[in-house]
Amino acid sequence: MSPHTVGTATAPEAAAAHPATVRTRDWLIVAAAAIVALLALYAVFVDNGNLVSATGSYLHEFSHDGRHLFGAPCH
Repeated sequence: MSPHTVGTATAPEAAAAHPATVRTRDWLIVAAAAIVALLALYAVFVDNGNLVSATGSYLHEFSHDGRHLFGAPCH
């Protein structure tokens, strides 16, 4: 046996993850994506640029143009 292969698992169950673990991981990814999407929607449609106004006019104008792109009223 080569020193590079000592201690490696070759059983098929060692490589497969438990279905409940995969399902939980998938739901956590979906939940994180939903939270990011809701924050983005809040920033574009409700916030009126207050969130990004402290970072400079470039980000404020970028979010303002995004409001126009989505058809949200802002003026």
